[in-house]
Amino acid sequence: MNIPEATKPAVWGAIGGAIVAMVIGFAWGGWVTGGTARQMQASGAETAIVQAFTPLCVAKAEQEPEQIALLKEERRYQRDNFVVEAGWVDSVSEKYRSDVADACADTIVEGME
Repeated sequence: MNIPEATKPAVWGAIGGAIVAMVIGFAWGGWVTGGTARQMQASGAETAIVQAFTPLCVAKAEQEPEQIALLKEERRYQRDNFVVEAGWVDSVSEKYRSDVADACADTIVEGME
């Protein structure tokens, strides 16, 4: 099979152009791999769940003002456990319960200050 000499530069140009396009696309164009896209999707879903359930947790907490005072006395790293034990996040899946409890505790304490 004879390939004309004029074809070689065109083939190398197409290969080089494809490489340059990929470098530019991944570096500045916002392209991501499938794995990164799945990670971004999971992170976005978790954030949405936390944002959706935090107001419900705060509403449950407001029904027990004596517990809110006790929550403020807890150390920051123990507040999420306090919220879980108080039952304010029982409607949340076990997978997201700790994150929602942490956000709920932060919201309650910030609201008191």
